[in-house]
Amino acid sequence: MRVLNFFFIFLICLALVLFSIENTEPTTIQIIKGFQVKAPLSVELIMATGLGAILAWLFSLWSRMQRMLASRAETRQVREKEQQIQVLEQDIERYKAEVEAKQLLLESGEPSTV
Repeated sequence: MRVLNFFFIFLICLALVLFSIENTEPTTIQIIKGFQVKAPLSVELIMATGLGAILAWLFSLWSRMQRMLASRAETRQVREKEQQIQVLEQDIERYKAEVEAKQLLLESGEPSTV
């Protein structure tokens, strides 16, 4: 998988270099009113692409953090449910023992019909 990733990164870098060689004409970009940047077209487009990549990375981090928090909440709920199940199972065992003890008392208290 690493070789495939390296290959794609290499192709992207090669495409950027070829793009930069072909687009050296200076252009002006007005970012906000009164603030202009004059640079080669390739530099401006590569910077815009880089900014987009950084924003996409930040969004993926944000999404991953949200999934992690949701997963923690679900894990906590599962643990709480497991604890409730254990308590209920203990109650069932206790009730079974009480019922058996009462049945023994009832059986011993009844007159024998033999």
